[in-house]
Amino acid sequence: MSTMQERTAEQDLPYDVFSRACPSRGTLEHVTGRWGALTLGALYEGSFRFNELRRRVDGVSEKMLAQTLHALERDGLVHREAQPTNPPRVDYELTPLGREVAGRLLALIECVEGRMDEVLASRERYDAQRMPTA
Repeated sequence: MSTMQERTAEQDLPYDVFSRACPSRGTLEHVTGRWGALTLGALYEGSFRFNELRRRVDGVSEKMLAQTLHALERDGLVHREAQPTNPPRVDYELTPLGREVAGRLLALIECVEGRMDEVLASRERYDAQRMPTA
């Protein structure tokens, strides 16, 4: 596809995340926020119960995980299944859309993890240049 065709195809998209009023912006925030990204990445591994997921996503509070799961479920990325047992059992898993989004997100996570030596070296250089000399 030529550059002109790509621009035309992009302009024909009904959503524009760069527009303040676009609903895709909220979904992007849910996916790329710290807890959303980590939750999607964890669920890519398979189905989890709430407390299992909370242990997997180290550091997330119960409240934040619940809010994150609600947002991702509302966006159609996560499926919540409540089992009619005593005590109740609730499992979370990715929907097909959630799997696609999580797969792309994991590629980004793997890229960042794979380049952390460079990032850490860059941070050291940056900090050393900005350190006040005594």
